[in-house]
Amino acid sequence: MTTSVLPPAQATAGAAGGPSPQAAGGYSGSLRVVRRWLHHPAFSAQMTVVLLVLLLVAGGVMYDGFAAPQVMLNLLIDNAYLLVLAVGMSLVILSGGIDLSVGAVLALSTTVAAWLLQEAHWSAAVVMATVLVGGTLFGVMQGALIHVFRLQPFIVTLAGMFLARGLCYLISVDSITISDETFVMISQTQIHIPGGFVSPGAVIAVVLLAVGIWVAHRSGFGRAVYALGGNESSALMMGLPVGRTKLLVYGFSGFCASLAGLLFGFYMLSGYGLHAQGAELDAIAAVVIGGTMLSGGYGYVAGALSGVLVLGTIQTLIAFDGTLSSWWTKIVIGGLLFVFCVVQRLLSRPIAGA
Repeated sequence: MTTSVLPPAQATAGAAGGPSPQAAGGYSGSLRVVRRWLHHPAFSAQMTVVLLVLLLVAGGVMYDGFAAPQVMLNLLIDNAYLLVLAVGMSLVILSGGIDLSVGAVLALSTTVAAWLLQEAHWSAAVVMATVLVGGTLFGVMQGALIHVFRLQPFIVTLAGMFLARGLCYLISVDSITISDETFVMISQTQIHIPGGFVSPGAVIAVVLLAVGIWVAHRSGFGRAVYALGGNESSALMMGLPVGRTKLLVYGFSGFCASLAGLLFGFYMLSGYGLHAQGAELDAIAAVVIGGTMLSGGYGYVAGALSGVLVLGTIQTLIAFDGTLSSWWTKIVIGGLLFVFCVVQRLLSRPIAGA
């Protein structure tokens, strides 16, 4: 008589054709691994990179010349100002806030720079310094209002958006052409690299991205930003400088907005109150698509680059097609933003059985 080497329960399961407890445990363990991966902070950012690669491959297959190196570099050249805005917006959103004023501050920066150059005849270096300092102070002012008076960032920065746009039209209701030699030289400069060239604005945007990544992930200030976005009350109990962190976050966002204004001025060689309408929403979309959660405390600054490139790739695909309205760009971006917000909501749920 043969004796079974399995316990009775396991022998019965095997005879019935079902999975043994070891196999079931293996399946359960695999599911837990998959769930942990899905809930990993880098998951959304990784999916954005995958989406970007798929869009680039699809464009290369569908359209001749789409995959040319210079076309790829143009994605960065044309969206350098948006990348700068997205870096500043990343830190704001990671801190649990929002900044709706960045597009208006960008337009104000172009208008102020153009007026000082063309009407006041200031030197380009002084104008650039003035614009950057002014944008930074504008952001610090908003951060102070948010912290001192416990106001909602949405309301404060919405007021800042109206204020900045209004100041543009006090300076000039018409577009001001920039003919300053320094601005024109920077606008026309091409930095040659293997495969093509990039603009000085693109280089500045990449350098700022590197600085933003280091600040967010390698500095005490960055750790305070994540803690503030995770839970402000806990950050206060931990003794973190919450007020100073808010001022610095919004000051940095204002600096990025004014720098983006200078890059936009180099690109357009004009200052106008209607420049970059809706740029604040594009920046928020790029940050969210790049994997940063709107609730704060979760995400990567590096995701701003992939988010901006996804938006730029969509615009380029529609331009190469030639038969679609440019409004399809907004439609596709809106759909993507909706999908990523839903995914983020699902990922924020606790892992069952972990």
